[in-house]
Amino acid sequence: MEWYHQFGKTEYVFIGLFLLAYILYITRMVKISRVLKTGFPAIATKVLLRTLYFLLFMVALLGPLMGNATKEIQAVGKDIFVAVDLSQSMNADDIQPSRLEKVKYELRELVKAFSSDRIGLIIFSSEAFVQCPLTYDQSALNLFIETLNSGLVPNTGTDFGPPLRMALSKLQGDESIPSQQKSKVIILISDGEDFGEETTDVAQEIKNTGIKLFTLGVGTEEGSQILVRGIPKTDRDGNVVVTQLEPESLQQLADNTGGQYFEINERRDDSSRLINAISQIEGELRDSRQVDTSSNKYLYFLAVGAALFAIDHLFKFKTVKI
Repeated sequence: MEWYHQFGKTEYVFIGLFLLAYILYITRMVKISRVLKTGFPAIATKVLLRTLYFLLFMVALLGPLMGNATKEIQAVGKDIFVAVDLSQSMNADDIQPSRLEKVKYELRELVKAFSSDRIGLIIFSSEAFVQCPLTYDQSALNLFIETLNSGLVPNTGTDFGPPLRMALSKLQGDESIPSQQKSKVIILISDGEDFGEETTDVAQEIKNTGIKLFTLGVGTEEGSQILVRGIPKTDRDGNVVVTQLEPESLQQLADNTGGQYFEINERRDDSSRLINAISQIEGELRDSRQVDTSSNKYLYFLAVGAALFAIDHLFKFKTVKI
């Protein structure tokens, strides 16, 4: 016979307490019977009855596995592509320690929240690159997130079109499993205005496919300087560049695709709302299999033990007869 739980410290403690209690009980009854000079045959009955239902309770606690049962195991999940703006403005420190460091922290929380889903990572500025394909590997994802920096992409402006086009292509082109578009998600994270020309067309395609698009604005409207190697960035005229959050493009993009816009700054942190919104999306069935498992029959032993316990307490008799 196999057991659901292994015999361990808990069981040893219960047995030890039971034996200690009944050694003290029997010793006391024997002393009383000797003083009164009477027999104590009922003690044996009590000890036998209580030992029996105690053993039944112990067997039920261990969970005896007998016979066979078939259980269906289903793997359900979503595909999530996260596109992160790595233009130099993401190094601004209007959100401490910087916009990018805050995004990296929230991305690690997102990976933790969706451990059973596939997540991919795209980085972009004016161009887009796949940093990590769709994967279940949280360790790999966290490693890629940790290495994010503005030096990974060309810094010639921000264009939402390329990362959206790439995410759409990857989500639609994955033929390894049957696909339902409603279980696919794109998250676009940026702090700036969109200077691209094809964003509107890509947004319409995303809307037509039914893929959910969420946008996340990072920064403050007051803004801050952009430090390049510790020196404030200047424009062609020598003026210090101040970068500000410009949420209009992100809000419009979310509205046009039927998605939602979220924001992170020192007064507002919608990261938990974003995670909750993604959680509401129904995942698709990835795999289903039948597994043969042994059935836990603890209820039978528990029922018999409970019946003997009730008999012991409902029907009283003297353990020492005078």
